[in-house]
Amino acid sequence: MSSQEPNNILPTKVDTTTARFSHNQHAMAKLVTELRNQENVIFQGGGDKAIENQHKKNRKTARERIDMLLDPATGLFELGEFVAHGMYEEWGGAPCAGVVTGIGEVHGRKFMLIVNDATVKAGAFFPMTAKKVIRAQNIAIENHIPTIYLVDSAGVFLPLQEDVFPDQDDFGRVFRNNAVMSAMGIPQITAIMGMCVAGGAYLPVMCDHILMTEGSGLFLAGPALVQAAIGAKYSAEELGGAEMHSQISGTVDFREPNDHLCIARIRSLVSKMGQRSKSVFSRVESEPPKFAAEELYGVYDGDAAKQYDMKEIIARIVDGSRFDEYKAEYGETVLCGYARVGGFAVGIVANQKTHQHQTDHNGNKRVEFGGVIYTESAEKAARFIMDCNQNLVPLVFLHDVNGFMVGRDAEWSGIIRAGAKMVNAVSNSVVPKISVIVGGSFGAGHYAMCGKAYDPRFVFAWPSAKYAVMSGGAAAGTLVEIKVKQLERGGKKLSDEEKKELFDSVKATYDEQMDPRYGAARLWIDKIIDPLDTRAALIEALEACALNPDVKEFKVGVLQT
Repeated sequence: MSSQEPNNILPTKVDTTTARFSHNQHAMAKLVTELRNQENVIFQGGGDKAIENQHKKNRKTARERIDMLLDPATGLFELGEFVAHGMYEEWGGAPCAGVVTGIGEVHGRKFMLIVNDATVKAGAFFPMTAKKVIRAQNIAIENHIPTIYLVDSAGVFLPLQEDVFPDQDDFGRVFRNNAVMSAMGIPQITAIMGMCVAGGAYLPVMCDHILMTEGSGLFLAGPALVQAAIGAKYSAEELGGAEMHSQISGTVDFREPNDHLCIARIRSLVSKMGQRSKSVFSRVESEPPKFAAEELYGVYDGDAAKQYDMKEIIARIVDGSRFDEYKAEYGETVLCGYARVGGFAVGIVANQKTHQHQTDHNGNKRVEFGGVIYTESAEKAARFIMDCNQNLVPLVFLHDVNGFMVGRDAEWSGIIRAGAKMVNAVSNSVVPKISVIVGGSFGAGHYAMCGKAYDPRFVFAWPSAKYAVMSGGAAAGTLVEIKVKQLERGGKKLSDEEKKELFDSVKATYDEQMDPRYGAARLWIDKIIDPLDTRAALIEALEACALNPDVKEFKVGVLQT
């Protein structure tokens, strides 16, 4: 290293030969293996029989179509694999919510793919299906990602229509987004490769290019509904077949004999698309970290009671393991600093999980708990976030936060005011924000660290993530105390054994809801990632963010000072 260069390579203290490291590796590997096994089941969609039925119709499955569409030797960066996981069991479940979404490359260009899975209830829209499609569209809107829809859907799942049809984040929003994306100049291509009925018929017609395969159907009302409504009998082909829409209605731009030729046509159209203006964010040649990603399994095993140094994680994610730490000796429970990931300049805001020794404004020594946001760390983070916006540096948030500090000393130091300043900076940030939930993400700390409500472009989570207002033990203790007092007011006194049973029951429910799969099922998380894939996921996200060169003027309004 030249004497003219800063010494910003992160030191590492992890000893890969220790027994602790081996134990941690095993614990995290077990979480990842469990996750992968569940994903493999989810990827089967409606199961072997449903896949066989799809093939009998001379149609490919959703994932087969995606493989045909994407460039060779590239894969889908899938989003929302766990959406609807554990939901709709009374209807037989809805793996992946019956739609596959993600980012992939077609002729070297990134596209958002939204592909109905007809093996899951004929591709019908459950409530979470609509929300998943809308989330994919919103990502495409925020990042100006061209979008390809492969449509094969029976429309709204009628038994649950009241939760699919009317609201702002329901079925109709999909078509509104089609119109908004078109007005923004975001290319959209739709291929009808099966059924496309009722309100869903508007989706393809609101896109730039419409393709349709032989044997598919596009109509507002199918034969049975038409007969019931007006008493007339027509075949599906007469009402909305590919030939009719190509020759008579003029709705379809390209009529194709089968899936293979339809996808070949899409690829041909994509190859002729022009490019818009380029990214305003700094990117140089990428450089791998100096420390192996595999060591991440040993840095943190998901045990919330254990301390670990968040810099060890950063060292295995960022280019060259280099990190320009901002205000390194102040507010140390939140780490802030500049780095590069995949060549992209980023600002990192991360919770430090080791306890820190600090001196307060009165000269008193104190220990600050790792994972807790104090007044000084909130003020530091707020200023850093504003600096990143001033200099067009995308932000990466690494969560393992218990919340803000409480108590008299914290209140006297102005913790609410400092926290409001940090939340304001996050809320009004105009550069791309990406959140990775490593461990806990609790309460108002979740908000300040750019939780889902604060418009991160992407939210990723490790299998060790916990996502709730407070930890399971704390929540169960609070709820049990309230319940015990209610019962005592009614004249009933619980034994210690009954209190424990109540506590265990409440904690079990709460722990289930903290699991990242529970959050991913409800779209609070875009993707649960293997820790080893953190760097790759961030690069994929940053490349998507860079497609949108438009950055609004940064304003924070009234700041509490």
